[in-house]
Amino acid sequence: MQEKVKSLEGYGLHSLDGEIGKVKEFYFDDKYWTIRYLVADTGNWLSGRQVLISPHALSYVNKKEKTISVDLTKKQIEESPSLDSERPVSRQFEESYYGYYKLPPYWIGSYMWGAYPFFVRDTKSPLQPIRSDKVEDYHLRSTKAVTGHHIQATNGEIGHVADFILDDKNWAIRYLVIDTANWWSGKKVLIAPQWIERMSWGESKVFVNLSREMIKESPEYREGSSITHDYETELHRYYNRPGYWVGELAAKRNSLAAPLQNRDSRLPHEIRNG
Repeated sequence: MQEKVKSLEGYGLHSLDGEIGKVKEFYFDDKYWTIRYLVADTGNWLSGRQVLISPHALSYVNKKEKTISVDLTKKQIEESPSLDSERPVSRQFEESYYGYYKLPPYWIGSYMWGAYPFFVRDTKSPLQPIRSDKVEDYHLRSTKAVTGHHIQATNGEIGHVADFILDDKNWAIRYLVIDTANWWSGKKVLIAPQWIERMSWGESKVFVNLSREMIKESPEYREGSSITHDYETELHRYYNRPGYWVGELAAKRNSLAAPLQNRDSRLPHEIRNG
């Protein structure tokens, strides 16, 4: 399911033994643009600390009831590593957090989810991770903080980030919703993170190697409309860019084939060659 981040803000969070608060915002990394944590507003409960919930613990998004089910108890959350609400998320904290919940670290490996090219919610899955000692240097960004960043095209500004389109299958940010109302009344368009040339966090700008005219003529995004595969195909074809699903499917196939290849390489030469 693809959903706007803003529409999820305020959703109630239901743990295994009661409500724990509401969705405040999300933290994503600045390389894969993948959600790493949901930030919970717990009211007076656990006040003074950031309560972070990994997508691994999010089991079901109920759009009708506007709730998200969390596969954790209140005690588990309360006893998890504490992070001051005024402090950024450090790697030291993440190591403690992932160790506490016994989760596979997303920063070790070359894929969206570290050792996995796709989201594996069941960490006891029989799927074998791709072994890698590579440690990625990620920086976490807040969806609230990046909202409002200006879009810099090759020939001038074109709008600002109004929202994000989130895919809760891989917990990846698929698109930035760009509001171009200052140039063309009411029009919103989508830009994929893969099309971003660079980010200037200090200037609060997103640089894209696209002209204003090209963005202007791109397929319009209408609020409330579903993002269908046909629409995505049209959008990527317009920009002459491959769909994200192409690379992810290839990575998934490679990861599934790797254990078999590794197993075959350990067989005696005579057996491998009949």
